[in-house]
Amino acid sequence: MGDPQYAKYPDLSLSQHIFQITNPLAPQASQQTSLKALQNAIKEQRMAPLYRHLAHPADGILNTVGEGTAHQPTVGIRRQSSSATSILATRRPSTNATLPWDENMYNELKADNEKELEAIQKEEDEAIEKAGETEIQAARGKRAEFWTRVGDKDKAIAAYEVVFEKTGVLGTKIDIVLAIIRLGLFFADKLLVKKNVERASTLVESGGDWDRRNRLKAYQGLHLLTVRSHASAAPLLLDSLSTFTSYELCTYSSLVIYAVLAGSVSLKRVDFKSKVVDAPEIKAILGDGEEKLSALSGRVSSGPSAGDEEMTDTTGSSATPAPAVINLTTIGHEAGGVDAEADVDFGPLANLVSSLYTGNYSSFFVALGAVEERFLSQDRYLFEHRHWFVREMRLRGYQQLLQSYRVVGLVSMAKDFGVSVDFLDKDLSKFIAADRVPCTIDRVKGIIETNRPDDKNKQYNDVLKQGDQLITKLQKYGQAVRLRGSERG
Repeated sequence: MGDPQYAKYPDLSLSQHIFQITNPLAPQASQQTSLKALQNAIKEQRMAPLYRHLAHPADGILNTVGEGTAHQPTVGIRRQSSSATSILATRRPSTNATLPWDENMYNELKADNEKELEAIQKEEDEAIEKAGETEIQAARGKRAEFWTRVGDKDKAIAAYEVVFEKTGVLGTKIDIVLAIIRLGLFFADKLLVKKNVERASTLVESGGDWDRRNRLKAYQGLHLLTVRSHASAAPLLLDSLSTFTSYELCTYSSLVIYAVLAGSVSLKRVDFKSKVVDAPEIKAILGDGEEKLSALSGRVSSGPSAGDEEMTDTTGSSATPAPAVINLTTIGHEAGGVDAEADVDFGPLANLVSSLYTGNYSSFFVALGAVEERFLSQDRYLFEHRHWFVREMRLRGYQQLLQSYRVVGLVSMAKDFGVSVDFLDKDLSKFIAADRVPCTIDRVKGIIETNRPDDKNKQYNDVLKQGDQLITKLQKYGQAVRLRGSERG
């Protein structure tokens, strides 16, 4: 098992900075910090293509129309196409943090890029003339990494494909495809990511080693999270917690956030308890002092054995791997890993998990609001799904309370959730109309009555509904056949 190749670039934290400076919900101080980090990266990594893509006064997707200067432009923001703004938080970027265009700096960066390319080409030519295929492939790999580093997606993908076609080593092929996936994530190209996740899965199944198989699991989970397939993403992300090595993809703190959120919104209660509430990897991050100590020492285990009598065994499910001692001081500091992570306040996330599981619904809504503000609105992968997530979590809270009662007082339930009766009535009505909650609201009596149709009635109704759909399709098909017959006549 060789060390992963092509894992240094692209720097996905840089795409978060690009998102943040265009995020209307980000604090201005955070935007300025991200702007500074972006400017430093462009200069240090000589990123002429990315600089032009973002800041060019005519073609850049980040700045306003007009000649770029060192000062913030004051004219209106140019309307961009959806494909061009896919890496931004909004089609109308905020002007609180503007990346200025400097023609002289761009020309300097471009000249440096050309010199570096000439050196790579010279190395490849010499390898073709004097050395073997290994040296030629090394030069081609350098070209692919160069285009990835400077932020030219199309040229980087083309260069990686050349290396892919010329190599016969399976591990190298997988590493190349993973690098292309990260390029897709950097530029928010979901179709590119989907295509290459499937491609990497095929390669791994054909004989990939354990490390690359394990790394791909995190890639798959993150991709599924970005396309709102939380039910499929949750097992992959949660399973990755105990064996995470993909620091080129995200930090461990980010993985914990993604895994907990995906699990909270999609897992059934029994799995939510075993894989999130009781998981030692998560307790080591979200738990209180005693729970953290127990998790770090390996004294707690993930599984349904925490004393909940209503829970059933789930040994057949894809649970989190066997508990292991977690050294939080080394997270993110593995070989080739990222720098030390910034401190993250996991308090809102911990409150969300505990309040949902214990049924403390007034705290649950408060924690949900804090999670939206602290995490959902500040992360490029979660941002576009934030409203959906909050809505689904409200539904989850309503369902959890209502399934325990035949009749609930409207005022009592509103008080439990810490909201007004009018808000609860309006919010719950939407879910009832969509057949997401089996209940009815009687405002005259001030009650919510839960309907519990038995399985036979449900199956009967499903058969009727599917039968009606089949008859409609057959009728349309018959009409089409008759029309074609008349045309033949």
